[in-house]
Amino acid sequence: MTSERFAEVDHWIARHLLPPDPVLDEVLKANAAAGLAAIDVSRVIGSLLALLCGLVRAHRVLEIGTLGGYSAIHMARALPADGRLVTIEANPRTAEVARANFARADLVKRIDLRVGKALDVLPGLVDEGHAFDLAFIDADKENNAAYADWAATLVRPGGLVVIDNVVREGRITDDLSTDPQILGTRSLYAAMRMDARFEATAFQIVGTKGWDGLMLARRR
Repeated sequence: MTSERFAEVDHWIARHLLPPDPVLDEVLKANAAAGLAAIDVSRVIGSLLALLCGLVRAHRVLEIGTLGGYSAIHMARALPADGRLVTIEANPRTAEVARANFARADLVKRIDLRVGKALDVLPGLVDEGHAFDLAFIDADKENNAAYADWAATLVRPGGLVVIDNVVREGRITDDLSTDPQILGTRSLYAAMRMDARFEATAFQIVGTKGWDGLMLARRR
């Protein structure tokens, strides 16, 4: 099997299972036009995030790592009318692209975009008394363990934490790696294994984004 075949199947699944969505297509075009890295979740994974929001009956969602807002739009659409998604983006220019995309999707009132480094923003959410039903972590991998620790504080018992890019083309098995993203991902696994606040698992995914995976953790 090749990465081209993985992508072909991913596109086939989306085409045969998910309805056409011109707004999402426009979001990806806007991200590309702005020069953002093409690292958004796939359409299939976006639909999974929306489904998970529905399964936990989410009213409040936290996202760490906005990029152009593609995943945030999937999740915000799955919320009830009075629902709220808080998303954190470190890069002000990228945040402006996301703001435009949220307006394009008519979700400005449902999405609260915070600009700044997540580790600086997250304590303020605790101070504001937020309790989230689901958190999606898709930011710098070096800080994944720290983000998961904050999620344990911010997500309600019974809520769900979803962490992207936890397989890294299989390189997580390399004990000798000095890549900060690999080291950060391995630290996440070590932290989650020892954290009694979570019940967690992870699984591999192949598709348009190559070979990677997701970690799912239920807040005890």
